[in-house]
Amino acid sequence: MKHVEFYRNEKDNSILAVVGVQAEQEVVVDGQKLVRLVADSVDAAKEKHVPAVRKEGGRLLVEVGSVTHPMEEKHYIEWIALVSDKSVDIRYLNPGEAPKAEFEGTSGVVYAYCNLHGLWKTEV
Repeated sequence: MKHVEFYRNEKDNSILAVVGVQAEQEVVVDGQKLVRLVADSVDAAKEKHVPAVRKEGGRLLVEVGSVTHPMEEKHYIEWIALVSDKSVDIRYLNPGEAPKAEFEGTSGVVYAYCNLHGLWKTEV
């Protein structure tokens, strides 16, 4: 599996993915120290945040949560990503859309990022 770390800029809420190497002690962009996101570290409803993954043919079908995650203007899944040996593939979502995505492949780590409750993951 490719090594990946996700960082958030608290000034503008942008996300940076660092792929292939472990970042040094700090990641700074335009003078702003970024916060490293740690999957599954927020005390929130796991049934609404952990990606549920189903294999179908050569694809992974992902829905966020065993109970569908809200997709409201103030609370939604911003993106879903599949990290495999070959790639990091990210699907961006908007409020009002279903919290789901499809990816080519049958293995890897699936991440989901909630704008209020942070990073969540499932290993496939």
